[in-house]
Amino acid sequence: MAEISCVRCGQTKPALPFAPFNNDFGKRIQAEICQECWAQWLKHQTMLINHYGLNLRDPDARKLLLENTEKFLFSGDAEQVDTSKQGTIQW
Repeated sequence: MAEISCVRCGQTKPALPFAPFNNDFGKRIQAEICQECWAQWLKHQTMLINHYGLNLRDPDARKLLLENTEKFLFSGDAEQVDTSKQGTIQW
């Protein structure tokens, strides 16, 4: 398995075996993010979906997740889950 120097954690670790999205952003993730950091993002993404009750068919919800994906993986500035708003977000 190929290893990369992950831009999120700064360590050399196994790369993703395939791009998670079929676009340039997905290719960037595959080239720059390790499997461990991607797994951390998937857990955070699940928390965002569950806490905010996101409907992934809604373009605004998908946009929120995409923006947070980039922030979490590349700038370390992803939205923190505000549990006081659980189930109250309306799109």
